[in-house]
Amino acid sequence: MGLLARNWWMIALRGLFAVLFGLGAFLWPGITLTALVYLFGIYAIADGIFALIAAIMGRDANEHWWALLIEGLIGIAAGAVAFLMPGITALALLAVIAGWAILTGILEIAVAVRLRKVIENEWLLGLSGALSVLFGVLLLVRPGAGALAVVWWIGAYAILFGILLIAFGFRLRGFIHRHGAGPVDRLGLHPTA
Repeated sequence: MGLLARNWWMIALRGLFAVLFGLGAFLWPGITLTALVYLFGIYAIADGIFALIAAIMGRDANEHWWALLIEGLIGIAAGAVAFLMPGITALALLAVIAGWAILTGILEIAVAVRLRKVIENEWLLGLSGALSVLFGVLLLVRPGAGALAVVWWIGAYAILFGILLIAFGFRLRGFIHRHGAGPVDRLGLHPTA
């Protein structure tokens, strides 16, 4: 089986981590900026590690493994910034989160476009990518919003993004069970870029 077929669960797991991150933001809306920074840092590093693992596992079978490697490094870097500089201002945190969301979204849209002729409902991945880009742009345009509103934006984004990734992961799993991994493998795609 190909890389995408073997790793459908990584997409769903990334989605689960995003949902958990979003729920954390809603369950503790009064958290301090430092706590939000650490919560984001944990999520970004975990997401980056999963992307790096997928890139390393697929480097021999996939000519586009480097895109997932870049996404993983960006995620880990964003998380590292959160841990190394927890006292950063709210605007700096928003810029880090916005940049990460925009870059991740662009990569996901690119994969969805490549998948459109192979599987049905690839729009779930494209929609999650578009949501990431939109979220990042909103954070850049409206950085002065209140802290509670920012926490809720982040929570809502993470939950919706996570649900879309989970749905895409399971949709991919169903496609593979019905048709086998062959049609997906011919694209040479990695699971999340």
